[in-house]
Amino acid sequence: MKIKILLSLILTGLLFAGTVYSQQKIGYVDSKIIMETLQDARDAQTNLDNTVQKWKLELQQMNDSLLIMKDDYDKKKLILTEKVKQQKEEEIKAQEKKITDFKQQKYGENGEYFQKQSELMKPVQDRVFKAIQDVAKEGGYDFVIDRSTQLMLLYMNDRYDLTQKVIKKLETQ
Repeated sequence: MKIKILLSLILTGLLFAGTVYSQQKIGYVDSKIIMETLQDARDAQTNLDNTVQKWKLELQQMNDSLLIMKDDYDKKKLILTEKVKQQKEEEIKAQEKKITDFKQQKYGENGEYFQKQSELMKPVQDRVFKAIQDVAKEGGYDFVIDRSTQLMLLYMNDRYDLTQKVIKKLETQ
């Protein structure tokens, strides 16, 4: 008897939960498409790419210099005195450290790349987020999911795709 009551309570709870969930409106956007469409985002990405290209050239020059130093050392090490050998080895180590430090400074955990990316993209991301919120509120959506993230969505009905509405909202701002 207790089992029947428990089962009926569970079944009633599930049915009630189903009606609650069926009343919620869920939409989705593809933030990757939105960002590719926005001129501000493309400009920010171009600016970031140009900065990275400059850093790559600097790094390439440092690596070329290191290769020349090593090659020169290898060619002359048989005729160099111990003192000069040690000095050349220290110069090579110093250049290797300079390269490592440069990489860390530019691309490390709190490097300039991430700071620059945040500086350039944050205003654009804030605008996109506000537009998504506005579209969701105007459309009466309870949840908006970003399709371009790692969240696995097995099926999406295109009629709930808010991407174009968000792009239009951004274009009118």
